Amino acid sequence: MVEVVKYNGKYKAEWDTFVRASKNGTFMLLRDYMEYHADRFTDHSLLFFRKDRLVALLPANEVGRQVQSHGGLSYGGLITDKRMKAALMLEVMQATKSYFQELGFLSILYKVIPHIYHQLPAEEDLYALFRHGAILCRRDVNSVVDVAAGLGYSRTRRWEVKNAWRGNVQVQLSEDYMGFMQLERELLQEKYNILPAHTAEEMTLLASRFPENIKLYTSTDADELLAGVLVYETPQVVHSQYIATSARGRNLHALDVLLDWLLTEVYPHKSYFSFGISTEQGGQFLNEGLAQYKESYGARTVVHDFYELRLGE
Repeated sequence: MVEVVKYNGKYKAEWDTFVRASKNGTFMLLRDYMEYHADRFTDHSLLFFRKDRLVALLPANEVGRQVQSHGGLSYGGLITDKRMKAALMLEVMQATKSYFQELGFLSILYKVIPHIYHQLPAEEDLYALFRHGAILCRRDVNSVVDVAAGLGYSRTRRWEVKNAWRGNVQVQLSEDYMGFMQLERELLQEKYNILPAHTAEEMTLLASRFPENIKLYTSTDADELLAGVLVYETPQVVHSQYIATSARGRNLHALDVLLDWLLTEVYPHKSYFSFGISTEQGGQFLNEGLAQYKESYGARTVVHDFYELRLGE
């Protein structure tokens, strides 16, 4: 039998140790990352034990009578170690379902951890979701460069990058999170009338907590910020959490220079460079211009799936 235990602070060290040794966990699933915005979410994360051995974790929160895994994270499905096998995952999924049913919840919104973040095959949860009748309710398009494959830039992108390098744009690692997040905020408000998921203060805090994982790279000219890419580094993936450029930066193709530098000089050793999603409205709308821009760097699609597991009345 699998025992389910609701997370509380006394399990922090055990949780973090398991994530670090897992086959599909990343720093975003450590408690110091998850809890930077704890005031916005009612946490209901779970630990799963079998014969007193911790076998899985589920980052989760409550929203009314729905459980989300996790509403404040890009992904947050079941975290497992190399000993997780298909039959045990069926037990874990059944235990999850029974636990939340008994508490009166009606459904679980499950965010899959995309396979590019797996350090070992870790899709036992997808099979278990299928067995329990979960419904695919959202699918986002994430544009990803397979760095080793070397698909290469489109002809137009190659020409623009070559010409952009002839200018005076300087590229560097930066600590100017406040300035960059202000640029990002202005860009998102202008184009989409939305705000970044993080404030400048939150991003500065997270970067201080995870300096090996969260980094900011910028393009400048005479100390003027022209463009920036804020990346999240995990063992196999570099994910561009935020990308922004100013009007002058666009004219100088400062972002082209910066992305080319990251792909060819800073991160050629990584397996994947993720540009993030290009879908809106729960995956129902594809921003084709945005997707084509990312694809011009050789990116192709890795889907990010969301499932609804209904628990019944």
